[in-house]
Amino acid sequence: MEEVDVEPAVTNIPAASDGKHLGFAWGPGDILVYETLYKAKGSGCSFIHEVRKDEDIYSPILRKLFNESHHIFVGLQTIREDLPSKNKKPQFVSISKNYRSVIRACMEELQQVAVSTKDAQMATQYGNQVSILLAIELIWNLCEVLFIDAAPAGSLLLHLLDWVRLHKADVDEKARDVLQSESPAEHHDYWDVVVSYVLQGRLEETRQMLVKQATLQPAARNMFKLMDSLLSKMPFYNPGGTQTLTEFDVKWRHWHEEVDRCLQDNSFASNQHLEIICKILVGDEDTLLMHKELLSTWYHFLVTRLLFCHPTVKPTELHYYAQSCMTMFLDSRSVPEPLDSILLAAFEFDIHQVIKDCSIALNNWWFVAHLTDLLDHCKLLQSHNLHFGSNLREFLLLEYASGLFTHHSLWQLAVDYFDHCPEFGRVYLELQIERVPLDTERKALKVLRICEQRQMSEQVRSICKIMAMRALRNNRLGSALSWSIRAKDAAFATLISERFLQDYCARGTFSDLDLIDNLGPAMLLSDRLTFLGKYREFHKLYGEKRFREAAKLLLSLMTAKIAPRSFWMTLLTDALPLLEQKEVIFSAEQTYELMFCLEELTSSLNTTTPGPDRPMQEEDIELTKVELLRLALARNLAMAIVKEGTVET
Repeated sequence: MEEVDVEPAVTNIPAASDGKHLGFAWGPGDILVYETLYKAKGSGCSFIHEVRKDEDIYSPILRKLFNESHHIFVGLQTIREDLPSKNKKPQFVSISKNYRSVIRACMEELQQVAVSTKDAQMATQYGNQVSILLAIELIWNLCEVLFIDAAPAGSLLLHLLDWVRLHKADVDEKARDVLQSESPAEHHDYWDVVVSYVLQGRLEETRQMLVKQATLQPAARNMFKLMDSLLSKMPFYNPGGTQTLTEFDVKWRHWHEEVDRCLQDNSFASNQHLEIICKILVGDEDTLLMHKELLSTWYHFLVTRLLFCHPTVKPTELHYYAQSCMTMFLDSRSVPEPLDSILLAAFEFDIHQVIKDCSIALNNWWFVAHLTDLLDHCKLLQSHNLHFGSNLREFLLLEYASGLFTHHSLWQLAVDYFDHCPEFGRVYLELQIERVPLDTERKALKVLRICEQRQMSEQVRSICKIMAMRALRNNRLGSALSWSIRAKDAAFATLISERFLQDYCARGTFSDLDLIDNLGPAMLLSDRLTFLGKYREFHKLYGEKRFREAAKLLLSLMTAKIAPRSFWMTLLTDALPLLEQKEVIFSAEQTYELMFCLEELTSSLNTTTPGPDRPMQEEDIELTKVELLRLALARNLAMAIVKEGTVET
C-alpha cells in the first residue's frame, strides 16, 4: 500500500434522502461506507467511490505473479534449518532466480498487452505496472548479488556487469538495427553501439563491430589492429580458474599501463572514436560522463568505472564508489528518485533501509514480503526485531497476506503465508477467515476444510451455523441438517428435525431420505434427531414388511419418551395398520402399553378447549381418531389374549 505523506484531499459525503448521513472507515481491504446520524462536513457530492488499498491484486496478469511466487515461497519454507549455511546458499540463490524469472515473465506479458491494447488509459496503466516490475527486478537482482550470493572481490564485478547488461537491453536492439542495415559501419548509430558495448565490458562484440569499420578504412588498419590487440588483452577475473586475485590484479595493471601509454603516445589521435574508446579503457571520468546518454543511469556509470579503474573492488568499498558516482552523475540541483535511494542503500549494505524505502515507494507488499522472507532464511535479518511483537519478516508477510484476503480467490494463497508466521499467523488467520464471503456451498466447504485442518473449532462451528441457517431459510432441510450436524449444534439440529417432522405431517413423506437413512452415530446429537432417525427406521421396517420389529420400535419411541408428546397421535395412527393386520403383531402387554399411551394423550387433550388455534372441526377429527384407535386396540387385545392363551394351553 502506498504511504501517503501529504494531507489527503477533502472527501465530500452526501446526506441520504431520509436525512441520515454517511460515515466511512477502512476495512481489511476496501472502504466501508455506513449510515450515521452525525452530519459530515462538505456537500454537493453525488457519488460514492469504492476505494481499494491494493489495486494490483485485481490485475489478471499480476495474479499470475502472486500465484507463482506462492509456490516458490512454500518451497523455501521446506529447506531444513539444520543444514550448514554453505550447503543452503546455492538453494537460496536458485530460489532468488526463480522469483526473478516470475517477475520477468509477468513483465513481458504486460509489455505485450500494453502494445496490443487500443485503450489508451489501459495502455498507460500497463506501462506503469511494467515500470514498477522493472524497478522491482532491478532491486531484487542487486540484493541477490550483494546479500544472497554475497560475491567476494573479483567475482563481485562480474556479477555487477551481468546485472547492468540485463537491465540495459536497448543496446542489443540498437545493434540489431545497425547490423541489419545495408552498410552497418556507416549507420548513424554505429559508434553509439560500439561505445555502449565497451561501457558494458562486452569487448568481443566491440571487436566484431570494429572489424566492419576497419574494412572501410584501409589506411587506418594498423590503428584498428592496435585497438583490437588492446581489447583482446584486457584480463577478466575467472573465479573457477587457478589464478589468484593478486595475480589477476598485477596482470590487469600491466594491461592498464599499456593502454595508458597508447593514449599518451597519441596512437589514436587521428581517429576521434578510437581515442574515446581508449580513454574509456583507462577509466577517464570526464570521457565517461560525456556519455551519460549511453550510460543512462548512475549505477551503470558506477559499474563501468569499477570495470576500468577498480576491477578488484571489495564489497565493503562499494558504498564509497556508489556515493561518489551518484553525486558525479546526477545534477546537483535534482533530488534523487526513490529508486536511486534504494539502490544506494543496497550498495551501503543497509538491508533494513532497502526494505523500509521499498515499503514506502512500491504500491504493494509483495516485493518486501518475499525478499525479506528470503533474506531472513539467509540469516541476514536476525538482529532486527520490531518494538510491537513479531519480527520484520512476520510483520511484512502478515500485511501481504491480509491484502490477499480481500480478493475473491487469492485468499487461499494467504492461508499458507499465515501458516508460516509462528507468532501471530494463527490469530490473523482466525480473524480473516471469518470475513471470507461464503457465496457458495463449494466455497464454504473449502473454507471449512482449511479450518478443520488447523483445528479451528470456533470457526468451524461458525461457518456451519451460517450455512445451516442459509439452507434453512431456502427450505433446504437436508443441507441445513447436514451443516448443523457438522457444527455439532444440538439446538439447531433439534430445530431442523422438528421441521422435518412438520413436513412429514403435512405431506406424509420424508425429504432427503439418503441423509436421514445414513445419520449413523450423528443421530445421537439431540433427542429430536434421534427420534427422526428412529422414526425413519420404523418406516423402512414397515416397508420391508418386518412388522413385529416395526411394532416394537414404534412402541419404544413412546414408552422411552424419545418421541415428542406432540407426535404421539401420529405414532398411534401409524400403529393402526399394524393393529388391523390379520396376524396379531402387538402382544397383549404391548397393546396395554399402547392403551396407556393413548389414555395419557387423551387426558391431556381433554384439558384443552378449542380456541382460535384449534377449530372445532380439527377437534372432531382428533376424537374420531381416538375412537378408531380404542376400537382397534380392544380388538387386537382380544385377539392377542386368545392367541397367547391358546399357546399356553
